[in-house]
Formats: sequence, C-alpha cells, structure tokens
Amino acid sequence: MTHSSPLRGAARALFPVLLAGLLGGLPLVRAAELPSVVSQALQQAGIPASSVGIVVQAVDGGPPLLSHNARKAMNPASAMKLVTTYAALEMLGPAYTWRSEVLADASPHDGRINGNLYLRGSGDPKLALEQFWLLLRQLRTRGVSEINGDLILDRSAFALPAHDPGEFDQQPLRPYNAGPDALLVNFRSLRLLLQADATGNTVRVIAETPSEGLRIDNRLRLERGACGDWREQLTPVVRGMSIELSGSFPAACGERSLSLAPWTADMQVEDLFRVLWRELGGSFRGRVREGRTPLGATPLVVQESPTLGEIVRDINKYSNNVMARQLFLTLDSERPATIEGARRQIAGWLLASGLQLPELFIDNGSGLSRQARVSAAGLAQLLSAAWRSPVMAELIASLPVAGVDGTLRKRLKNGSAAGRAHLKTGYLEGVRAIAGLVLDNSGKRWIVVGLINDPNARLGKAALDALLLWVAER
Repeated sequence: MTHSSPLRGAARALFPVLLAGLLGGLPLVRAAELPSVVSQALQQAGIPASSVGIVVQAVDGGPPLLSHNARKAMNPASAMKLVTTYAALEMLGPAYTWRSEVLADASPHDGRINGNLYLRGSGDPKLALEQFWLLLRQLRTRGVSEINGDLILDRSAFALPAHDPGEFDQQPLRPYNAGPDALLVNFRSLRLLLQADATGNTVRVIAETPSEGLRIDNRLRLERGACGDWREQLTPVVRGMSIELSGSFPAACGERSLSLAPWTADMQVEDLFRVLWRELGGSFRGRVREGRTPLGATPLVVQESPTLGEIVRDINKYSNNVMARQLFLTLDSERPATIEGARRQIAGWLLASGLQLPELFIDNGSGLSRQARVSAAGLAQLLSAAWRSPVMAELIASLPVAGVDGTLRKRLKNGSAAGRAHLKTGYLEGVRAIAGLVLDNSGKRWIVVGLINDPNARLGKAALDALLLWVAER
C-alpha cells in the first residue's frame, strides 16, 4: 500500500542537522549514584558502571529519578524496535495495512489464465502461511483452476542491497537473519517438529510447513539429560531441497519446533505455491521467476494484512527482526523503498515532533546490528512522548509484560514487577537492554531504560532486573 508524507522534503533538508547533534529533550542531570542492589549485581557480573546507561523518569515529567551515563551512545539491541514501531504508529496510523496482489496478463477464460500470473508484494510483514493460502484460495473461488503461463514474483516495492544471512552471526539458517523482502512469504521459514520417542530411542522429524520437494535426512541421536539449549546441539545442513539434521536431541525436550530459513526467497515461494495450489485443485504448467508487473495487468485478488496495530504487537512481544525490518522500509514514502529513505523519514518525523536524539543511528530498524546506537536518555525521551501520544495504547499494549507474555514470560515472575512492567528487551553478544514502563507499589508509573554494552553483558540480566524491582517496590 502506498502512502505519502508531508515530511519528505523537510526530512531530507534537516537529516544532516539531526545527525550533527542537536541537544534537547530530557534535561542533562549529573549522574546519580546507582542503587546499591544494581551496583552489587554489576560488580558480581564483572561489569563496570561506565558500561551502563540508565534513566528512570516519571511519565508525568519532572527531573529524572535516576540518570547515569544518560547521553552515552550505546547499542540498544532489540530495544531499537521501540523507535521503529512508535514512528510507524505515528506516521502511518494504527489502521494501516499492506496489500498483496495477484494480477494476470488477461482476465481468466473458462477457468484458465492463458498468460502469466503476477504476485506483487508491498512489504507485508505478516504474509504467513495461512494468509498466503487464503490469497490462493481467493483465486480458486473466483473460478481460476489452470495457469498456463509463468508465475512472476514482483518485489519491486523495495530496492535493497544484496543480503548475506550469515554475516551477522554466521547462522544463515536462523529465520531471524532473513533479510527484508517486498514479497516476504511465511517469514521465508520452514517449520519442523522434533519428537523424542523414548521407547524407540529415536527422534522423529515432521515437516509442518507444506513442501513439495523437501527431503529430510534425519541423523539425530536421542540423548539423556536436561533439555537446556537444545538448538545448539543440532547441526542442519542444506543441500538443494534436502536438509540433513545431525547432532543430539534430549529426550527431556519431548516435542519442540525448529524453524529454519533454508532456501532462497524464490525457491521458498515456488515450493509453497506449487504445493498449496495443487492442494486447492489448481494446475500450473509454467515456471516461477522474478520480474515486474506490467502496467496493463488485470487485477484478480488482493490479500490485506492485519492492521499495523496488530503487527507492532507481534514485532515487540516476540522481538521479530524480519517484521521490524519490513516495517522500517515501509516508512519510506517513495517506491521503491530504500534503507536511506526510511532513515530520512524517521529523521524528519523526529524533528517535526520536537524529539531530539543526537546519539541515534538506525541501521535496519530491528536492532539486529552492531552499528545501531541510541542513548538511555533518547529512549526515555521517546517513551515520554509516546505516553502523551494518541497511539500510546497501541504501543504500550505491544510490549511484553513481565512474568506474563512475550520475551518476558519467564522473567520477574515472582517479584513486584510481575504484571506491572511493560518492557522491550534487547540481547546481543555484548549487549543487554530493557526499556519501557513500570508501575510502582504506590500506583505511580515510571519510564525505565537500562542499557549495558560490555563483554560481560550476558551476565547483566540480574542488574537490570534489580533496577526494575528497585523501581517497582518504591
């Protein structure tokens, strides 16, 4: 779905000024002494206070309760999704949707399309298996049964550089490393179900995602012991349409789902299309290839995405990187959308909103980046503006709730923050982060941001939890 923005010209003109370091927003407060519980936890983790940025600020304003390294530019990991999702809610509106379209060279005749079929994407972050099936089913219910031409995959809504899924952490098969795609289908992933058969001493592998040509070479061994980090014990190897699974799977795991992104985008869409179209009773004699939809193509069916209000919930609750990258690119009002265009639009929105984040650098909008930067004060300023925004309800409802759901489901379950902290988490090698809102014992709500950038950051969870409890127990 295309959209226009009055900020485009202003964004281009003012973007360099923003990055040059405008000052403002939250007052610069002299670094306060960290609460003893936080200091102790940091000391036990071997993390110096200089590696931490913290802001605790009442939602109704006033001087920060706590400000430590507040303006230090730091990597926020997935807490960067707060910038992307809040900007999107304000710029596009919670009711915004994406459209995936099917078009043809000519109208169907007697159930046949005697020409090419075009599948044109607009960057839908959630064209999942069910939605893709519904799109094809719409085509069948309109009487189309035979496609005698090719299926053309139109990704022209985005203009992107080549993406290496293994560049970030040498894990190219992990779905979170999938690149953005104007025609992203089912997150470019394949879901396998692993079942431990203790009686037969074997591991059963079931392909849950429909596939026409998938072959699984199951070499898994069933092992004893705790379930633990079972994924790290598996070694998948892809050879064409074949996936070899070796390593061990603990019997204590019982049943687990394993998602992989094993194929190129074209291969993955072709495989899904062929099997689903056949299951729907259709026939297809052509090839699947990438291309553009001609201007005179005949529209046949449209699949509309869930609303942006629903999309941001999936992005933030479960920290979905590829969905965040799709949303980030959608912010560019020009087509084809580019990464630089999306950055300009966010820069213009920040300036028009009076939000000055001089430390901000957005790499791809998801936080899965070594280059992304923001400060604790910058995120606190953003959350303060969000609290006063008409889209506040949608943004806050999208955040994981401590001890209840999303990435915080198993965290802080028994403390004072349980059920009363809405927080976006962030975790990368060398990075730990939390940012969101906490309701304290007296009924007062606080903005809380904690960023750790340190080689020992993986041990910093206890310090951030101590900070959250310190606020919640006030």
